[in-house]
Amino acid sequence: MIFDRFSVPRGMLALALLAAPMVAHADDTPPVAAPDAAPQTFAVHGQSTFTVQTTPGFPSPYVGANSLVPNQTRETFDVTLYAGVRPWRGAEIWINPEIDQGFGLSDTLGVAGFTSGEAYKVGKSDPYFKLPRLFLRQTINLGGEAAPVAAQANQLAGRQDTNRLVLWFGKFSVVDVFDTNSYAHDPRGDFLNWSLIDAGAFDYAANSWGFTFGGAFELYDGAWTVRSGLFDLSKQPNEPSLEVGLQQYQIVSEVEHRHTISGHPGAIRLGGFFTRGNLALLRDMIASYNATGIAPVNLLFRHMNDHGGGYLNVEQEVAANVGVFARASATDGVTETDDFSDIDRSVSVGGTLGGALWHRGDDRIGIAEVANGISRARQIFFNDGGLGTLVGDGQLPHPGDEWITEGWYQFGILGHFTASFDYQFIVNPAYNRDRGPVHVFGLRLHGGF
Repeated sequence: MIFDRFSVPRGMLALALLAAPMVAHADDTPPVAAPDAAPQTFAVHGQSTFTVQTTPGFPSPYVGANSLVPNQTRETFDVTLYAGVRPWRGAEIWINPEIDQGFGLSDTLGVAGFTSGEAYKVGKSDPYFKLPRLFLRQTINLGGEAAPVAAQANQLAGRQDTNRLVLWFGKFSVVDVFDTNSYAHDPRGDFLNWSLIDAGAFDYAANSWGFTFGGAFELYDGAWTVRSGLFDLSKQPNEPSLEVGLQQYQIVSEVEHRHTISGHPGAIRLGGFFTRGNLALLRDMIASYNATGIAPVNLLFRHMNDHGGGYLNVEQEVAANVGVFARASATDGVTETDDFSDIDRSVSVGGTLGGALWHRGDDRIGIAEVANGISRARQIFFNDGGLGTLVGDGQLPHPGDEWITEGWYQFGILGHFTASFDYQFIVNPAYNRDRGPVHVFGLRLHGGF
């Protein structure tokens, strides 16, 4: 196989392979809590992940600027350090410097439910540095049963009350706090597809790498949690630079209820977001095309507008080593996409199995399906030649919902090193019945400490 843009430097690939046996992504490393241990005052963790995805030929009668291209292979590579310190009681300061390299398929374009959460909207052939997170988290205990807190990436070991207030400030990802899910939320350890690891229509505030400045609180009271946060948008939709001073902002709120069914834990989360930003209205761009016959350019129509939506997120363990999840989300569908993907409605369902069921305790398997859709206004906009955040084939005479099935098998190999084989089947990529279906084959190597 000829690898187009398969350009991981040998030294970096060697580093990944050497580091992997002592490593698993800190977010999916099984946490170990020592009930009687003193709270940690500092910690250092790390992770390294390499992915490669390839798609063979598929029907493609025409292409646009944001189309998925057949017969290509792309790779991504990253190394992350998680360093944390406890400056005073209940407080943690974390910094996550990272080195990235590589590209998503078609430079992360062509599918609204994009195929890899390890691929960003910015890709580079050479390794480059970024700082995704630098934040303070303060926990204020309010009573109830005290429980141990496990040590893992971005979390120091200690103890916390069932009832507590948690405050976040700094640079982090909105989905570090909101729309979390035990079975589908970590592209380094479970599903890869964007619209499976997050609610597809959750257009959360972020730069091109998925991070932003802001603050949030979480109030825990028994089985209930209420969360809310205020975040900066990117200066322009789908751009690396973030707004400062909340001149463009997003408010996110969520209510969570945790429960058990026959002794098995589960959770239901209901969230919503309101965005005030420099966004183009779809109706304005459609009117311009009708008057001129020229494909609209989003930048020329941007002014301060409102944009919002909501999501439902459910997870449930049904038996030991068996868990299922489902999400549903929708937006108003009247503005251009801000910072996530071109999805106005999305429904997903899936599950994972632990390898203990077949006597391989470090293995896991997952399968899920998601259906993504767009508003009628967005269909017209794309047919007029408009371009979204990720999609735009130059025309859309035969629109249809985008259907994606993903399945993966993760092998535990050496210590915390894992290798996963991933397959995605995409019907109507970019909502276009004229293109596809698309087969995407993937490999993920991952480890952490």
